[in-house]
Parts: sequence; C-alpha cells; structure tokens
Amino acid sequence: MIQKKVCMVGAFATGKTSLVARFVSSIYSDVYQTTVGVKIDKKLVHLAEREVNLILWDIQGEDDFQKLRLSYLRGLSGYLLVVDGTRRATLEKAFTIQQIVEETVGTVPFIVILNKSDLMDEWEVDSTAMDEISKRGWMVIQGSAKTGMGVEEAFLTLAKEMVE
Repeated sequence: MIQKKVCMVGAFATGKTSLVARFVSSIYSDVYQTTVGVKIDKKLVHLAEREVNLILWDIQGEDDFQKLRLSYLRGLSGYLLVVDGTRRATLEKAFTIQQIVEETVGTVPFIVILNKSDLMDEWEVDSTAMDEISKRGWMVIQGSAKTGMGVEEAFLTLAKEMVE
C-alpha cells in the first residue's frame, strides 16, 4: 500500500476542515470550528489497482495574525489549496501561500478547490479572477463541503497526480 501526505492549506475560514470531514466521514456541520495547529485524518482510497492511504493534514488557516507553519509541510506529497469563492481576498492569500509552499518543499502536485459553490450568488471570485488562476496553469475544481459537490473529485484527482 502507498501512503501519501496531503496538506490542506489556505486562508482562515475557507472550509478546509469541512472539506476533510466531508471527504473522510461524509458529514457537514454549520458550526464553525477553528483549527488550532493541525488536525490529522486518514482515508484509504482505491485508484485503479492501487490502494493509497491518504494522511490528511488540516493546517490552521493563514490570516494577518497566524502565518503558515512551514514545519507542517515537511514530507508532503501534494496539497489542496482552498479558496472561499465568497471572499476574493482568500484567492489573493492563496497566490501567496502557493508561492511559500513551493519555496519550502519544491514543486509538488496541488489542486485549487474553490469552495462554497452552494453560495454562487454570493461569489466574489469572478471571471477575471478565474483568468488569473488559468494563466498560472493551476488545476481548479469548484466544490462545496456542504453539498459534497466536487469534494471527492478534488481529493481523488490529487491522489492520482501524486502516484503517477
């Protein structure tokens, strides 16, 4: 069996914890829980003829007061860069975080998940912002921890990228 460390990174309150809970346990809660430090979960996934044990590191969000703890990134095989579609500022933070991760661990597979697609009428991430992401060549999946849309796709796509 293959084991891969995946980090969930992004700005504060983008839905990283909710995405992990949806993927690992198929649950969602409207109660907001701040991650302090890191929370680690595991999920076994089946890719073609391979079993991959994903070790999911849900790292506290970055904001003006808390910076990404680079030591949590050691040994990662890939990461999900989580953006809250209802807050444009989280995309700007994602650009910074991606650069920091790459400077710290080098180039590894990652996927941007635009979370909260269930709130599309409140989105601030518009077509101009999507063009910025496209210019960088980043893979983007729209998802919702609340409805489950795109969540499994994001994790499984990343898993495939990491084992190929």
